[in-house]
Amino acid sequence: MEKKKSGEFKELEELVWHHIDSFDYMVDRGLEIISFRSDFLLSKIFVFVILVIFLTNILLYMSNPRINAPIKDIRSRTNRKRLLPFECRQAKVSYTGKFEADVCFQYDGRPVIREKYNLGQFPIMLKSKLCYLRSADPQQLVSLKEEASEVGGYFILNGIERVFRCLIMPKQNYPMSMTRGSYRERREGYTDKAVVIRCVREYQSSLTDHSSVTVRLYYLRNGSARVGFWVRGREYLLPVGIVLKALVETTDREIYENLTCYYDEKYEKVKGAVGSQLLGERAKIILDEVRVASLFTQDDWEHFQPVVDELENKTPYTVAHAVLKDYVFVHLPNFHDKFSLLIFMLQKLFSFVDQTSALDNPDSLQNQDILLPGHLITIYLKEKLEDWLRKAKSLIQDELAKNNTFNFLAENAVGDVRKVMDKNSSVSISTAVESMLRSGRLATQTGLDLQQRAGYTVQAERLNYLRFLSFFRAVHRGASFAGGRTTSVRKLLPESWGFLCPVHTPDGEPCGLLNHMTCSCRVTSYFDSQGAVKDFFDIRKSILGVLTSLGMIASLPKLVHAGPPKSLSVLLDGRVIGSLPSSKIEKVVAHLRRLKVSATSAIPDDMEVGYVPLSIGGAYPGLYISTYPSRFIRPVRNISIPCEEGQDIELIGPFEQVFMEIKCPDGGNGGRSDAFPATHEEIHPTNMISVVANLTPWSDHNQSPRNMYQCQMAKQTMAFSLQSLCFRADQKIYHLQTPQTPIVRTGAYTKYSIDEHPTGTNAIVAVLAYTGYDMEDAMILNKSSVDRGMFHGQIYQHLIEKSMHLCTETIDLSDEGSKSDRSHRRFRRSNTDRSSHSLIDSDGLPYVGQIIQPNEPYCSIYNDITNSSKAKYRKGSEPAIVDYVAVDTKSKNHLQKVNIRFRHPRNPIIGDKFSSRHGQKGVCSQLWPDIDMPFSGVTGMRPDLIINPHAFPSRMTIAMLLESLAAKGGSLNGNFVDATPFASTVRAANAGEANSESESLVDELGKMLKSNGFNHHGVEVLYSGVYGTELTCEIFIGPVYYQRLRHMVSDKFQVRSTGPVDQITRQPIKGRKRGGGIRFGEMERDSMLAHGAAYLLHDRLHTCSDYHIADVCSICGSILTTHFQPQRRIVRDIGGLPPVKAPKKVVCHACQTSKGIETVAMPYVFRYLAAELAAMNIKMTLHLNDGA
Repeated sequence: MEKKKSGEFKELEELVWHHIDSFDYMVDRGLEIISFRSDFLLSKIFVFVILVIFLTNILLYMSNPRINAPIKDIRSRTNRKRLLPFECRQAKVSYTGKFEADVCFQYDGRPVIREKYNLGQFPIMLKSKLCYLRSADPQQLVSLKEEASEVGGYFILNGIERVFRCLIMPKQNYPMSMTRGSYRERREGYTDKAVVIRCVREYQSSLTDHSSVTVRLYYLRNGSARVGFWVRGREYLLPVGIVLKALVETTDREIYENLTCYYDEKYEKVKGAVGSQLLGERAKIILDEVRVASLFTQDDWEHFQPVVDELENKTPYTVAHAVLKDYVFVHLPNFHDKFSLLIFMLQKLFSFVDQTSALDNPDSLQNQDILLPGHLITIYLKEKLEDWLRKAKSLIQDELAKNNTFNFLAENAVGDVRKVMDKNSSVSISTAVESMLRSGRLATQTGLDLQQRAGYTVQAERLNYLRFLSFFRAVHRGASFAGGRTTSVRKLLPESWGFLCPVHTPDGEPCGLLNHMTCSCRVTSYFDSQGAVKDFFDIRKSILGVLTSLGMIASLPKLVHAGPPKSLSVLLDGRVIGSLPSSKIEKVVAHLRRLKVSATSAIPDDMEVGYVPLSIGGAYPGLYISTYPSRFIRPVRNISIPCEEGQDIELIGPFEQVFMEIKCPDGGNGGRSDAFPATHEEIHPTNMISVVANLTPWSDHNQSPRNMYQCQMAKQTMAFSLQSLCFRADQKIYHLQTPQTPIVRTGAYTKYSIDEHPTGTNAIVAVLAYTGYDMEDAMILNKSSVDRGMFHGQIYQHLIEKSMHLCTETIDLSDEGSKSDRSHRRFRRSNTDRSSHSLIDSDGLPYVGQIIQPNEPYCSIYNDITNSSKAKYRKGSEPAIVDYVAVDTKSKNHLQKVNIRFRHPRNPIIGDKFSSRHGQKGVCSQLWPDIDMPFSGVTGMRPDLIINPHAFPSRMTIAMLLESLAAKGGSLNGNFVDATPFASTVRAANAGEANSESESLVDELGKMLKSNGFNHHGVEVLYSGVYGTELTCEIFIGPVYYQRLRHMVSDKFQVRSTGPVDQITRQPIKGRKRGGGIRFGEMERDSMLAHGAAYLLHDRLHTCSDYHIADVCSICGSILTTHFQPQRRIVRDIGGLPPVKAPKKVVCHACQTSKGIETVAMPYVFRYLAAELAAMNIKMTLHLNDGA
């Protein structure tokens, strides 16, 4: 991976770099990790460089897998043109590169024969190392028809941009105490308590393929424990004593001492003591279970049954060794390390049961990591390659069994083997990955130790740039929690301070589950600052050396360590490496933090030093050091060490933050006692909120829910979303025609280059109750301002047969009609029908700029065989303008594929939605003439927009009032005004001022206005535009940055008098697209009843719905047995006169008479109900009378 360049959009690139980083690691090392099991596992293959299968004396393996850069599908091998992302968007194809690998055959030690296999087209992430945009500067990106600020991090699949939604995962290699009611249901005698650890596999140089196995240590009611692990979707439970004996050669006495060493009588009630008298009893129970099982040494493995198919014929010793190696604590290759970790987990479990330590909250961010796109692709690809090789082995074995003459010594033996293997399509491997990214759904039988199987990817909508950017900063808790009744997972916990934004989360079902990282939060990487892959083995070796030099007693076989409070265990990435005396541990932690900040140290700057101090009934004490990737980190200032050339910024993680003393610049000592002084300081208070939340000016002066609303509405704003609009073929594009840059802006606005994609307009807003059309959040717009172009916009959209939300229609003749007709179909207009010549050109395509009305043709397809043409007609209810026609010139004969884009002008009308940047949303109630708007007696200025003063008291959006003051002063002085939140408090804290923040800010803005001759508080004398008289009070007026939201009445209005009905019930169908009606539901019915409007209710639910006149037999009361009986015509037809209508006679089939037949008006669905009941052999009888 190349070193990241500091370019013009460096801050933006850092926001999405963790997506690209993970994909680069998958390409660099994920495909090169050599990890295969022991020789006896014939087809249990792991990833990736050498995948070996032994078949008698034939060696079949895969090597050198590689993904190539995207190139165009051209048959000429010499002229290979690169495939660019914009071409994929326009042609509706995927941005993929060829995935290849060498499958090697070797027979009886002879020379290896390599056969290249095509594994399909592998999706390429934009701006990754395989992408052509990787090293392009802004000017080159524009020449490649991309945005100048293109950051990448997403995939293009079938022309649609898809982005991976990062997922919260349990913290890897960290044992957590948990309580679950489902644990009791495992077997008889189980309790609801367990210690759980998610172990991630590691290989040479401590690199990983991110596959994991979760191991649970269950507590039993008799005092023992069981080790539970999953193999191929099934959980196996083993007594903990048997596992301890199986891991190392040890005696009962050594196990007993390891389990009871944490209890000491003199420390029984001291702070931090975790052991109890029951430890000895529990140790005896565990050893008794082993003794009963007659398992004393490693040579007796009768209790380990083969749990993997490939191990059925192996010895119990071999099976047990493989199971413990590949399914129990897979992050530790050494069995002594596995033994030490299991002892530690037992101690933690017993402490949790005895209530000497608290349970770990799995919903807290300190116990969570993040799943990135490259990691999921690696896990999924590994499983698919495994399945492919397993199936290939099965095919060859079947061929050997069927064909006895199959000779591997023959010259064409390799070709014969390849023919057999070709029955198993190798292209399906890449197809499975692309399908996963396109749908977000995993097609797996094992579950891959993940919490969900769907919802991994979403479409990266370019509604506006803030919405697009938010997809990369979002982290989801998991789809399984969305439908749950518990609210604990949605709570905003203090542990997430500085890592997850407390403001930026949607309302509704995903509230609290879909969070966004703060602007300063980053994710740890596999790459160092120079772009080289980190050597975690050397890093851990350096850390171990430092800790040993500081007095740590290393963990050695047969060595028993004392427990808390005398000494604390030290865990490095889930491995127990030793113990430290309690008296030294704080000095060790302080020294490690100094080494983190130091530039010359071998200790990585993103290392997490999680020191859990001694407490009474608190978290289990220890020193937990983490260096692995995919952790959240953020920068703070270390004030406990002397600053050397600015080297005081330390990266901390959520686990260690909980036990640190961090102060805010404006918070003083935060109520701390002198015994616990602050060791760290926040860099700036705005680091605790997300990028989108940082764009709200002076958000610290607003009510919190209003800031939350603004975060959502900023992502629904109709904005200048794309500068490369003419090269895009997106599904739907909203475009603001005349955007402006805000006068009042935060520091983040400039930092993240939001001016590249502005989102609103500076409007002169008057806070005034005028005409009554501004009640309940309605607002009055100045019609002349709108006519001059304020809030004008367009929707680039197209209505096609299948969907009404696609902006660009792709017409591909090769997909239409039968195969025999494809070569004879082309675009051409009809020469006989000249009615469409004004709309369609001679090439059969519409004129660019032509207005197409509903039900008018916009293209014509000609068939050479039948000599006929067929036109495609525009659907919908509003006209559109042909904005863009692109043709695909691949076909040598005739055009076979075109893209047509339509443009809908959307100027503001009554019912459209607008919002300020402070959650003050409302709809346009009137476009008021300019001459009737109030005007200023001094400047003559008329407002663009009028809102009601009642919008402010209950919502307390004081920042909107401040913005109006500041924007007025800024526009008068010709300067932008900095409205960064908390800026005044930080400034006051630095200067030592005692004034309150709001007073100082208002005074500062008031002085700016006063110096320009305006009122200190921003009010002006206005005159009525209708009467010309002075309004009785001064009006607050000034510029405010307003946003036009995508919710427009033109897209939502629904009205009908008559239209399509349901075939069965004859009631109006639902759906605006199908011309359906609006549901008159139960609550609407109750409202009509409460008003006493019975006839209106009858009209809505009967007359205008499924009104039906039925013939009912009053004798038998049946509605279903009546039918028409044809009558003979008595009067002869007279020539020249219309024929006489034949008389109709209704007869009851059951009574065999026409007497007693009455006509009754009823809803048709009632007749349908009678038919449904009759089908169930239930007769419905009606009793008729004239009493009503």
